[in-house]
Amino acid sequence: RHIRLLEERLDQQLSEMTKVIYQVDWCEWERTVLRKDAAAANEKKLALKDSGKLPPDIKSPPMLAKAILEAIGHENPVVTELSVNGPGFVSCRIRASLLQDHANKFLETKILPLPPNIKPQVCVVDFSSPNIAKEMHVGHLRSTIIGESVCRILELVGHKVHRVNHVGDWGTQFGMLIQFLREEYPNVGEGGEIPNITDLTVFYKNAKQRFDESPEFKKKAQLNVVDLQSGNKECLSIWKLLCDISRGEFEKVYTRLDITIEEFGESFYNDKIPPVIEEFEKAGILKSEEGGAKCVFCDGFKIPLMLQKSDGGYGYDSTDMAALKYRLKDLNADRVIAITDFSQADHFKMIYAAGKAIGWTDRGQRLDHIGFGTVQGEDGKRFKTRSGDTVRLVDLLDEAASRMKDSLKQRITDGGAHITDDDVHEVAEAIGYGSVKYFDLRRNPTSNYKFSYDMMLDTKGDTGVYLLYARARVESILAKAEAEYGADLNNLGQVTITHEAERNLILALQQFPDVITLTLDDLFPYHVCQYVYELANAATDFVSRCRVLGSDEMPSRLLLCQATVAAMQQAFDLLGIRHVKRI
Repeated sequence: RHIRLLEERLDQQLSEMTKVIYQVDWCEWERTVLRKDAAAANEKKLALKDSGKLPPDIKSPPMLAKAILEAIGHENPVVTELSVNGPGFVSCRIRASLLQDHANKFLETKILPLPPNIKPQVCVVDFSSPNIAKEMHVGHLRSTIIGESVCRILELVGHKVHRVNHVGDWGTQFGMLIQFLREEYPNVGEGGEIPNITDLTVFYKNAKQRFDESPEFKKKAQLNVVDLQSGNKECLSIWKLLCDISRGEFEKVYTRLDITIEEFGESFYNDKIPPVIEEFEKAGILKSEEGGAKCVFCDGFKIPLMLQKSDGGYGYDSTDMAALKYRLKDLNADRVIAITDFSQADHFKMIYAAGKAIGWTDRGQRLDHIGFGTVQGEDGKRFKTRSGDTVRLVDLLDEAASRMKDSLKQRITDGGAHITDDDVHEVAEAIGYGSVKYFDLRRNPTSNYKFSYDMMLDTKGDTGVYLLYARARVESILAKAEAEYGADLNNLGQVTITHEAERNLILALQQFPDVITLTLDDLFPYHVCQYVYELANAATDFVSRCRVLGSDEMPSRLLLCQATVAAMQQAFDLLGIRHVKRI
């Protein structure tokens, strides 16, 4: 925003010259706001000279830089302390008055400014997507929390977001599960018995074991598949019961992680698959392979999408193709985002390529896939229990909260806490769950990472615990100002910059619209994590170097504390981290 104001001034003075001589480097907010790339600038200078747009007295990059300084002038309302360094680099500093104005404007609403001119869109975000009759495990962690954060960011800027849970609720495995449930709970089909299945993983393993060991059981299971797909009432009833039991288990995770999502399982698309196959046939894109399988070949891929198997059945390709059409045509999505592990990248490239080939993206809709890396154990392999089993997600989350609970109780015993025993459970969950989220979200989702409770619950460094402590520290200053110094927190006046740390804090606050602009493109929440971490560092530096309570500058500095708390809270909201005022 500061640069746009400066651009207007430069455009008035230098016309075409200004459009090629500088670029903004927001990574160095502290001192250098405008920086030229010397080689690029010289190349552009020659191009300008050849075009006749460069004044004849400009012979070199330093002369060009000097002309910029003269055009900007020393009374510019945006920047000051302009100078030319080295081979023509222009350095300047944003005026304190401008930063003060922005801080005071933010404090009027305590709502961070957003990027301008964002056109509302309809977005579909496909995330989490566990399987019916299976526990949610650590493999679902990344899709679930990345997806929730992506939805919140899109909603922040005014997009309508469909939060889709594409659960695996259909397929041949249900014949096996139905038969196992019948045998273990004989009255289940009559509606007189509700099975007490407390561990879905054990239930599924036992069903699979019986399927592998008993030919008679296997034959009955296969017949159940036919009955289920043909609408047999008893099979459908048991299938729905399995779905309900599973949803109850999923909800335990979603409640802990504050996830909002709407189920559109694979079964939802059953009646939508045949019309899609017919559409591809009419378009001449579908090819029948030897054996009768109907396939779509996509450029750059050797293996085709199989829309119908040789036996007439449907698979993942069929369902995902029907799902894409539903999202683009029925939900009128402008942007579709699927969030799965990286191994499905080629699958979605092919699905999207086929969708474009058939003409479903005739409005220029954007199709994205966020492929995330693997959660690893300390050994660098997939994170599992000591026995080699997949870690249940609910157990993983509860362990984080339990460890945080022990830490908080110790702090209370040592006299270093600002909460009571009654607060411990709620605060431990907020910090424990939030730290698990932040530990994942703060990195590029395409990378693998090693899961470590010790690292994610560390009070120092780039962790959720550190951030929540930093915010709580600022909150405590505000509370103390009101209780011990009689400060009226609703009537503090205006922000006035008197110290470098105050300036740095406001600069950190002001990066938010640029961070959101960047995030809206790649949809990687780690940009927001970087923002709130840098803000926390700036706030920590501010309260360490600037005396707030009892100082002559107390009203202004309390306003900066309020701004920090409000900004961090909004960033936490985007990451799905709960607020903690006292720790």
